[in-house]
Amino acid sequence: MEGFVLVLALAALPAAGNFLGGLTAELLTVSGRTLSLALHLAAGIVMAVVGLELMPAALAASAPWVPILAFVAGGVLFMGIERLIGSIRHHLGAGDEASGPLAIFTGVSLDLFSDGVMIGTATVLNPSLGLLLALGQVPADLPEGFAAIATLRRAGIRRRTRILMAAAFAVPILIGAALGYFALRQAPEVLTLAVLALTGGALTSVVFEEMITEAHEHPTSVWEPVALTGGFALFAAISAYTGP
Repeated sequence: MEGFVLVLALAALPAAGNFLGGLTAELLTVSGRTLSLALHLAAGIVMAVVGLELMPAALAASAPWVPILAFVAGGVLFMGIERLIGSIRHHLGAGDEASGPLAIFTGVSLDLFSDGVMIGTATVLNPSLGLLLALGQVPADLPEGFAAIATLRRAGIRRRTRILMAAAFAVPILIGAALGYFALRQAPEVLTLAVLALTGGALTSVVFEEMITEAHEHPTSVWEPVALTGGFALFAAISAYTGP
């Protein structure tokens, strides 16, 4: 039971970061360029999480081909989720302006759910790794929460609804953490590592197909590459100075 409480506490860290980012968007006037920079920063951090922590840990499996295939499966999973979101939007029978908020909420929720699974799975392997990934996701979820609520604000969604949606983002990450912990607590190590790789593949797809694409729909800035690499460097520093 103590292990489960630890998992929930770790998952609460990025959830709080996401909510704080959303509140910040409520207090500041947000330009398209600011949104683009925030998304590039978040993308850099997520890529560092995948490249520096998830995949190196996953490839330590006794059969590395299993997590390698799982990484590809993560991309396939993302494609399936994208089709599901598209189907939901189609069945709404509304235009992009009406269905946009649902797509934003669904996309962020899926990303946070995968964060929770990642934290729960990593904590099963090593509590120190779970802590590191949770700490690393905080600076990633700050700009993600900021960008999500800022986009909803620009779409004209009521403030009360926006705040409720920001608070609701805590639910998928806690569910994901609990699922990762309980489902894999007694599983073979190779399966646990494969789930880490699966999450890594899905997150990689989210970065390039959603975050970067969304960022480039706003006015661009010469600082975008700096934000991207700076985000990667930020998590690298967290990994180097707080890792086991």
